[in-house]
Amino acid sequence: MGYLHSGARSEDEPVPLLKRGPEIFPQALFERTEAGPPWFVAQTRSRQEKALARHLFPLRIPFYLPVSERVVRRRGRTLTSYLPLFPGYLFLRGSSTERLAALRSNLIVRVLEVRDQAILERELFDLRRLQLSGASLEPVHSYAPGDAVRITEGPFRGYRGTVLQERGRLRLIVSVSMLRQSVAVELDRASILPVPDGVLVQSA
Repeated sequence: MGYLHSGARSEDEPVPLLKRGPEIFPQALFERTEAGPPWFVAQTRSRQEKALARHLFPLRIPFYLPVSERVVRRRGRTLTSYLPLFPGYLFLRGSSTERLAALRSNLIVRVLEVRDQAILERELFDLRRLQLSGASLEPVHSYAPGDAVRITEGPFRGYRGTVLQERGRLRLIVSVSMLRQSVAVELDRASILPVPDGVLVQSA
């Protein structure tokens, strides 16, 4: 649920929609020069990335949850929310003891091992540097023909389909099954989400 501060507010002043919350611990996570504990990736339950970050913060378990700022206007108000750049995932660094403490949160579906620690750390460091520079970052899903997706906007909202082909950088052709027949629909990438494990369950 979003929240509003009390008191008068101008229409153009951003209204927090989703509290930002902790995104990195410690702040100097990428400033360490000595070899530290290994990175691992936690796949979280649906929309529980921030909850896991809040759980880890007081335990002082090193983590990184990169988010992007999203600003929209609704009913004359400017609303700001902070969404994970990698929905469903949070990056952690710690010992086996700290890993166990994270798992006790009951917010983690599984832990993904990182084969190349150096590559992941370099990529996360570069991402953090972009964030600190003020760069505008947006999550972009990569789709391939055959990928299962769920439509989140428009007249087909709630339906699930299969990617047939790409049409430029921002558009996809998706096959949607309705009444035992399939129709091909051209959609914006922003209006669909991947379906985990390719499970297709029709829902109108």
